[in-house]
Amino acid sequence: MVIVSKQNPIVKELSSLKEKKGRKARGTFLVEGEKMLSECEECGMEVVRVAILTADGRISRLQSPEFQKANSSKEMLFLGEDAFRAISDEKTPQGILAEVKIPSYPVEPPKGNCIFLDGVADPANVGAIVRTAAAAGYEEIYLADCADPFSPKCVRASMSGVFRTKLMRGTREELLSVLEGTPLIAADMDGENVFSFVPPERFCLCIGNEGNGLSEETKRRAAHTVSIPMEGGVESLNAAVSAGILMYELKK
Repeated sequence: MVIVSKQNPIVKELSSLKEKKGRKARGTFLVEGEKMLSECEECGMEVVRVAILTADGRISRLQSPEFQKANSSKEMLFLGEDAFRAISDEKTPQGILAEVKIPSYPVEPPKGNCIFLDGVADPANVGAIVRTAAAAGYEEIYLADCADPFSPKCVRASMSGVFRTKLMRGTREELLSVLEGTPLIAADMDGENVFSFVPPERFCLCIGNEGNGLSEETKRRAAHTVSIPMEGGVESLNAAVSAGILMYELKK
């Protein structure tokens, strides 16, 4: 059966996952695109159901018996274009999306070098930082008062990073308490030049809000403060760009 109406209860249910309230209520999030879905499954994420756009001939392979057999353990939905677009967060939908369980990790001390995101508000920045962290080998990420890392925009920007990292969310006080004993390195304009800084063997890099920087509490608890030198009258870098530079430089 092909679902064509945007008013269908299943379509409304999946569409609600574009909003934080809907994700919280169902404990799931959306993953779009065949490559992202494939990486999601490779990383052991729990796929609840898969929705396929039936009106697009370019993805007819996804309707094949072979594809359906490979995904037989999941609920498969076939949607008309209007119904699919009501769920998709993409300007140009790729024709396949999935509802995936949000992984739940207990907030616990890090096992290696980690990242603390303190009030990073832009989901594109959160996603890009998670993506870079996964690539640079920072597997544990703590988030306090940040954009939801499982929003469609963040998941898209992370390019599978949200599948490959351990995302722990909590209050600032709770997370800083768990990080007690791990030297905090604060990223701040008034810090020491990161290119001459010698980091401790184990550390947690702290990245703050795009406009206001790190909270006073985080800065007060930091063992070190580092900055990226600027030239040509430039005052600051994008939070995700700064985080990427610092992540790689501190691991050299």
